[in-house]
Amino acid sequence: MKNTALTDIHIKAGAKMVPFAGYNMPVQYAGINAEHETVRNGVGVFDVSHMGEFILKGDQALDLIQRVTSNDASKLYDGKVQYSCLPNETGGIVDDLLVYRIDEKTYMLVVNASNIEKDWDWISKYNTMGVDMKNISDRTSLLAIQGPKAAEALQSLTDIDLASMEYYTFKKGKFAGIDNVLVSATGYTGAGGFEIYFDNQNAEHIWNAIFKAGEPFGIKPIGLGARDTLRLEMGFCLYGNDIDDTTSPLEAGLGWVTKFSKEFTNSAALQQQKQEGVKRKLVGFEMIDRGIPRHDYEIVDAEGNSIGKVTSGTQSPSLQKAIGMGYVKTDFAKEGTEIFINIRDNKIKAKIVKPPFNK
Repeated sequence: MKNTALTDIHIKAGAKMVPFAGYNMPVQYAGINAEHETVRNGVGVFDVSHMGEFILKGDQALDLIQRVTSNDASKLYDGKVQYSCLPNETGGIVDDLLVYRIDEKTYMLVVNASNIEKDWDWISKYNTMGVDMKNISDRTSLLAIQGPKAAEALQSLTDIDLASMEYYTFKKGKFAGIDNVLVSATGYTGAGGFEIYFDNQNAEHIWNAIFKAGEPFGIKPIGLGARDTLRLEMGFCLYGNDIDDTTSPLEAGLGWVTKFSKEFTNSAALQQQKQEGVKRKLVGFEMIDRGIPRHDYEIVDAEGNSIGKVTSGTQSPSLQKAIGMGYVKTDFAKEGTEIFINIRDNKIKAKIVKPPFNK
């Protein structure tokens, strides 16, 4: 199992550690609900250094990205970030990712930890034009500082005007006295905040500086458990749960990052699927009766006929009710439709709602 540059710090802080995507990761410190509330109302720090980063460089870098991703990366400008996905050749998704345009010929792709090798091999397969590719995952640390107080808590550490940064943009600059830190106004919580990328050798220094600067704002370390409840309240997809090699971006509600203004992997088949309509859709639902939906629980209609599967579910700390996402037959995907979750052979009532759950 791999460690991040901050693993020892997490253990000293009393984190409960679990294996995740081949890494030894903190799942919680003070408890998932308390950590969730810290991020929703204040500011918290996630070590997400297990994520993967690739640098693509050269005259043909954009062409390669256009070929393998579903979104239109030609719309990017220097300092802009884009959410996208890597479609496979059979209608599913290799991974979802972020594309950073550093300059006209240099891009950074940020991919899921469990898919680093798979994504690298997939993109390399299409790199027939000599784009210079570097996998910098093992030497790059990534912290997500999330919550409504994030900009205030971090501002003393950098000259970058954090409060004025637009969502899905980034800047490079000095942070906590370290040069060339990439500060990105992105995140996976819906609570606002930043993700910062830097070399492993600076990890401990930057971690300590953030906690010192954030102390007056009640900053706390946050584990992967709260990251999951926060992202689910926003209806954000988790690779391996809500999307995978068998789910089409159109079924998953990712039509907004699937642009047919260009050709990309499997684009003709996906365009045909768009014209014909999908047979199932990823939906959000909230429980009406008592019960917590879990991954792979069956979704049924009033007569008990199988109509789909739960992909993610939890008790929402912010809403104090159970929520979930799952694929259902298109006929049952309309907002307000009553469905049932099969929990231990009991039909537990729920209804379709439009994410985000936490408005």
